[in-house]
Amino acid sequence: MNTTMNNPGTGDQTQYQPGRASHPLSRPQHGRMLAGVAAGLADYLGVDATLVRIAFVLLTFVGGAAVPVYLACWLLIPEEGSDQSIAGDWFAARQR
Repeated sequence: MNTTMNNPGTGDQTQYQPGRASHPLSRPQHGRMLAGVAAGLADYLGVDATLVRIAFVLLTFVGGAAVPVYLACWLLIPEEGSDQSIAGDWFAARQR
């Protein structure tokens, strides 16, 4: 559900989307254990990083899906302060 909200004092209208983070998805420099994927997803979703880490552990034991998902996220989510992911950098270097 999208709703339009007025910002007091400015008269501007912005789209409010519940559950959407106001910042882009990235792997932070702080709060990392391995590559920062769980911390980045937790920041983006607005949940505790421990919950995301537990979800990755559970998915690892239930079918092993977490390992390729974690690796894909590590390659595709850019590091904090960067606008391009590891995979993006790799493809950009190959096109030159």
